[in-house]
Amino acid sequence: MPVAAEAARRVLDLLAADASGEELAAEPARARAAGAAPAELAWIEETTRAALSVRRVLDQQRRREAELVALFDTAGDLARLRDLDAVLRAIVRRARTLLGSDVAYLTLNDPAARDTFMRVTEGSVSAAFQQLRLGMGEGLGGLVAQTARPYASTDYRTDRRYRHTGAIDDGVAEEGLRGILGVPLRLGEEVIGVLFAADRTPREFTPDAIALLASLADHAAVAIDSARRLEATRTALARLEAANATARAHGEALHQASDAHDRLSKLVLRGAGTDEVAAEIAALLGGGVALHDTDGSELARVGTAPVAPSPASLDASRAEGRAVRAGGVWTCAVLAGAEPLGGIVLTGRGDLSEADRRLFERSALVTAMLLLIRRSVAETEDRVRGELLDDLLAAPAASAHRDAGSLVLRARRLGLDLGRPHAVAVLDCEPALRSRLASETARTARGLGGLAGTRHGHAVLLVPCERPGALARGLAADLGRIVGTPVTVGAAGPGTGPAEHAALHAEAVRCLTALPSLGRAGEGADIADLGFIGVLLGDRTDIGAYVDRVLGPVLAYDAERGTDLVRTLRAYYEQGSSLSRAKDALHVHVNTVVQRLDRVAQLLGPDWNAPASALEIHLALRLHDLSRSAGATPALP
Repeated sequence: MPVAAEAARRVLDLLAADASGEELAAEPARARAAGAAPAELAWIEETTRAALSVRRVLDQQRRREAELVALFDTAGDLARLRDLDAVLRAIVRRARTLLGSDVAYLTLNDPAARDTFMRVTEGSVSAAFQQLRLGMGEGLGGLVAQTARPYASTDYRTDRRYRHTGAIDDGVAEEGLRGILGVPLRLGEEVIGVLFAADRTPREFTPDAIALLASLADHAAVAIDSARRLEATRTALARLEAANATARAHGEALHQASDAHDRLSKLVLRGAGTDEVAAEIAALLGGGVALHDTDGSELARVGTAPVAPSPASLDASRAEGRAVRAGGVWTCAVLAGAEPLGGIVLTGRGDLSEADRRLFERSALVTAMLLLIRRSVAETEDRVRGELLDDLLAAPAASAHRDAGSLVLRARRLGLDLGRPHAVAVLDCEPALRSRLASETARTARGLGGLAGTRHGHAVLLVPCERPGALARGLAADLGRIVGTPVTVGAAGPGTGPAEHAALHAEAVRCLTALPSLGRAGEGADIADLGFIGVLLGDRTDIGAYVDRVLGPVLAYDAERGTDLVRTLRAYYEQGSSLSRAKDALHVHVNTVVQRLDRVAQLLGPDWNAPASALEIHLALRLHDLSRSAGATPALP
C-alpha cells in the first residue's frame, strides 16, 4: 500500500479513536521517516491539517456542550438554594470550577457608600484581599461595577488601562493575582455586583471564557434577587409571627408570673431546702437546674447531669445583674446585695423568653434568701462547735477542773466521736484574708465531720484523721486555691480523747511556726515532715520512725545482705567526709569505700551527700547509735 494511503488511514483511525492533537501532528514525521515522496508528504501534511481542524472543532463542541451542561446544572443548583450566603458561595465555587481559575470572588455594590465590597471568595489566602472595597471606577472591578460591562486583564499588575489605587494594588499583590476577568451581575439595568475569575499567572481570557462567566453571572443575579426577596419575605413573616407571639405570650406571662410568685412564696414561708427550690425552679422553667455554693460545690441538682457555672458567666451575671447564657446553659449569680452566695445553672433550654428570664432571676433571689438562712444556721452551729473546740484545746493547767465526760457528751450531740483518732491542724495566711480562711476552714470541718474555730489569730481544725501530714498538705493546696493566697498549715496527731488535744494543738502551732523559717510558707506538714527539725520541736517524736525514714533503705540492705553500709557511712562522716581517711578507719581499699557509697546513693538518692541531706543522715546515724546503746529499739545492723 502506498505510504500516503497508509498515512491517511492512520490519521482517520487516530481521529476516530479520539487521539490527541499531538498524536495527529506526529503523522507527517512518521511518513517522512518511512520514505514518503515529496508529493505524498505534502498530501499527508494537508490531510493532517484537516484532521487537526476537525479535532479542534470536535474539542470546541465538547467544551461548549460541557459548559452548557454546567450552566444548566448551575441554574438547577441555584434554584434549589434559599439562603443568600449559600447562593453566593455556590456561585463563586462554580465560577472557579467552570473557568479553571486559581481564585474566584464576588463583590456586591453598596449604594449608600457608592462603592463595591468583597462579599465571597474561593481559593483566596490573603486577608487584606478578602476585605477590599473598591470605589466606583477604581481598578478593574470598580470599572465593571460602574460601566456594567465585562473587563479582562492579562496581567493586572502592568495593565495601565485601569485606575490603580494603593489599597487595591496591595491586596492584589498580596493575593498574587495576575490575570483577572470581571463581569457584571445585572438585574435589568441595575448592577448589583461583579463576578470575577483570576489566576496567579498571566492569562489571556478568550471570548468563550468571558461569555461563559457572563452567562453564569446572569444566572447568579437572578438567584441572588430571588434569595433576597425570599429572605425579605421570611423576615416580614417572622416579624408578624413575633408580634402575634408577643401578644399571646404577654397574657401567658402574666398568669405564669402570678402562679410562680405564689409557689416560690410558699417555699420561703415553709422553710424549704435547696433540693425543693431546685425542683420547683426546674418545674417552672421546664429544664434541669443545679445550685452551687461560692466554692463551686454542688448544693442541689434536678433533671440534669453535673454542671457547674463557669467563672466568666458568674462574673457577667453579677456585672449585668441578669441571667446570662454561655456554653448552652443559662447562669444566674445568687447574690445578697453585692455579696456572692453562689450560682444557679439552667440546662435544657435553648432560649428563654423575657418572662422566663425574669422568673429565673427571681428564683435566684429566692435561692439567695434560703442560702442566707442556711448560713445563719451554719454560723450558729459553727459558734457552738467553736466553743467546744476552745474547751478541748484549753491549756491543761487552766482546765484541770474540766469534766472530760461532759466534753465527750457535747461532742456526741454534734455528731463527733472523740474516741476515734483525731488530728489538729493550725492554718495561717496573709492577715487581710484570715477571716475568709476561717470561714472556709469551718466549711471544710463540716465536710470532714470535725470542729473548727479561731485561736490566737489562727484558724484551727480538729478532724478524725490518722495521717496529719497528708491532711496538712491537702488543706494547704485546697484552701490556698479557694482563698486565692498561699495557706500554711501545721498539723499534729493522731490523738485519742480530750486529754491529748491541747498537746496536739501546741505541737501543730510549733510546726506552723517552723514552716516559714524553713522557706516552706504556703505548704502543709506535720512534725515528721520537718526532718531533724521535727525531732527537735516535737514532744511526742518517734525516734525509731525518724531513723527508719532517713536510713531505712540502708538498714534493710545491711540486714538482708550482711553488708557494712551503715558502718561505712558512719566512718565517712566521722572522718570529715574524706575517702582516704575513711578507708584507713575501716581498713579497706579506697575503691571499696567508693563502691559502698555508690550503693548508698542508689538507696537514698543521688543527693544524699548534699548539705541538708548529709545533716539529716548524720543525725539519724547518731540517733541510731544512741537507741542501740540505750536499748530503746530492737538491735539494728
